[in-house]
Amino acid sequence: MFTREESMAFLKEHNKEDMHIRHAIAVEAAMKGFARHFGEDENYWGLIGLMHDIDWEEYPSTETHPMKGGEMLTSLGYPEDFVHAVLAHGWEYSGVKPETLCEKTLYTVDELTGFITAVALVRPSRSLMDLEVKSVKKKWKDKGFARAVNRDVIEKGSELMGEPLEVLIERTIESLKPVEKELGLGA
Repeated sequence: MFTREESMAFLKEHNKEDMHIRHAIAVEAAMKGFARHFGEDENYWGLIGLMHDIDWEEYPSTETHPMKGGEMLTSLGYPEDFVHAVLAHGWEYSGVKPETLCEKTLYTVDELTGFITAVALVRPSRSLMDLEVKSVKKKWKDKGFARAVNRDVIEKGSELMGEPLEVLIERTIESLKPVEKELGLGA
């Protein structure tokens, strides 16, 4: 299996934009936090989160993403279940439905990390450290806020996981706190 350093090098080879690297780091952190909670391999889940959008800058169309990413990861020798999870995070386009807990988590936190980061960015502290679930829920109701985030995917993920949205928000906030600086948040 590849190390985080090897995976990060490959990610950066195909993604030059800071915002894409930050998103990958956020999803990695969330996946690690959820894996820890569920008693799963947090490093493995984290790598899946890190690499899930490997193809996005080069193939930013739903005609090609995440399928090109799956091809890229397969050609490098990532395991079949790893590639399946990456394909499942975009199942509306890939046709690969999330089945495992890991796949369902990736599907859900991909969009949720973006929403939570957006909420943190508009706070006076620009931090996750004082961010509460109620603040996220308040912004959730404002359909004009963070329009690019697909709330339907997050809600569908909540159903798939059998977890209330509030629990997923709390767990994601806690998972992102250790990487706040890498995400461009905080003082």
